[in-house]
Amino acid sequence: MTEIVGVRFQNSGKVYYFSPNGLTLTMGTKVIVETAKGKEYGIVTIPNHRVEDDTIVAPLRSVVRAMNDDDLRRLEQNRQKEKQAGKVCEQKITAHGLDMKLVDVSCAFDGSKMVFYFTADTRVDFRELVKDLASVFHTRIELRQIGVRDEAKMFGGLGVCGREFCCRGYLGDFQPVSIKMAKEQGLSLNPTKISGTCGRLMCCLKHEQDVYEELQKITPRIGSVVKTEHGTGRVEDANLITGKLRIRPDEDDAAAYIVDRSEVEVIQKAGKNRPKPHRPDNRKQQPADKQQQGDKQQAEKKPEKRSQKRPPRRPDAGEAPKSDS
Repeated sequence: MTEIVGVRFQNSGKVYYFSPNGLTLTMGTKVIVETAKGKEYGIVTIPNHRVEDDTIVAPLRSVVRAMNDDDLRRLEQNRQKEKQAGKVCEQKITAHGLDMKLVDVSCAFDGSKMVFYFTADTRVDFRELVKDLASVFHTRIELRQIGVRDEAKMFGGLGVCGREFCCRGYLGDFQPVSIKMAKEQGLSLNPTKISGTCGRLMCCLKHEQDVYEELQKITPRIGSVVKTEHGTGRVEDANLITGKLRIRPDEDDAAAYIVDRSEVEVIQKAGKNRPKPHRPDNRKQQPADKQQQGDKQQAEKKPEKRSQKRPPRRPDAGEAPKSDS
């Protein structure tokens, strides 16, 4: 077991493990940590906690210190520097005529590097732009092209549910989302209704899919034949969340009724074990002797092939008659 603290960096929902280095840190504490890129600022999201050794990615870096007043002043200076860099970068983009959109600017805590995040529909040649920005800020410049989902994660906002974006609030990494998930969850396939602000399929479809898969295992599918206290019938509709089923009885004049999935017994699953249509075979139904007699009569009806022999050819055929003279 190893003692760790979880730290989340700015503009990122992923939590990284660090060694507390003998410090007792509470949730929300602002700390300076040592990373592969130098010293960075982060916020503690998981206080001192012990985890298994196999869950840690070696080497485990340490927390340098909790932020003091000097660190807070330097952090504020970096924020002002990022705003200024954003305005300068937008001017340079317009001057070079580049088809790209600046999203955010991040300045390293020690001021050794500035990262500019942008979106673009195609690949952009920004080599001259990097030279201009380096000559203005006299530090290392990096330009990173990101997607629309990353852009929404950086800006944040409220989704159609009225809550904060999942990617901004707690999702660490983006997971692949497919239209099949919307089908299995019974949602409308209209792209405008199942897409987020970023224009991609909503992330909540992914982390809700596990619950729907479990509910599908215990809920009879539409078309299944079930048995209830009212008799047998077929499932017309099923609500996975509430567990309510609408059953159509086998009787034609009977009305449909609603029951809970725990009150039914599945007799035949939908799409499985369907009886094959009965196709009578007259040959198999007839006795063997009658079948042989029928085959013999059918053979007698077939006309026999007559051998057609050509008449013998006369030796004088085709020759002109000889005169007596």
